Amino acid sequence: MKYKRILLKLSGESLMGEKQYGIDNERVKQYAEDIKAVHDQGLEIAIVIGGGNIFRGLSAEKSGMDRAQADYMGMLATVINSMALQDALEKVGLKTRLLSAIKMEQICEPFVRRRAVRHLEKGRIVIFGAGTGNPYFTTDSAAALRAIEINADVVLKGTRVDGIYTADPEKDPAATKYQTLSFKEVYAKELNVMDMTAFTLCEENNLPIIVFDMNKAGNFMKIAEGEEIGTLVKG
Repeated sequence: MKYKRILLKLSGESLMGEKQYGIDNERVKQYAEDIKAVHDQGLEIAIVIGGGNIFRGLSAEKSGMDRAQADYMGMLATVINSMALQDALEKVGLKTRLLSAIKMEQICEPFVRRRAVRHLEKGRIVIFGAGTGNPYFTTDSAAALRAIEINADVVLKGTRVDGIYTADPEKDPAATKYQTLSFKEVYAKELNVMDMTAFTLCEENNLPIIVFDMNKAGNFMKIAEGEEIGTLVKG
């Protein structure tokens, strides 16, 4: 295995599968099986999930809602997704802990950095819910921050596209994929990898990012083994 400790970032939209809204149980089950296969090889895995399949704070703000209020609602959506993935992971035999940046003691532990690291060391899958716990920060920023806090080796951003392209491959058939990029090239080309706060955090802490297609079964294992799929962004 190429890595020892991984932070996996999943978008909320990826949990929809073929649906237009909500959670596709088959897609979540596939994710759980892929995560188990990698974990069984001895890797420590932490996960951050977005909430866009249920609620998007930015969209609500555009329709007139207070931004902070909308962002807190989005954080609650990430906890719902985290609970769904936690259930799927436990059904395939993994031990998990859900740590939330917002206190909700009946369903998850409060986030404490040392506790999170200890859970990982004990072989548990750690899921970080509720983003950073602060409005105006995305779950991309939460993923970058938590990865740095737990000393992860890499941030793996699982999407429905198999890397970073010169343009949106779903709209432009002439778009070509990058295999490797530097942080400076991403800035210069104005590529949409993560939001700027998350991206800058990774750059400043020399934390590589790999963008890959999580929807294709087995891709997570290939990356863990060091196979060059997706797009690598590094210093």
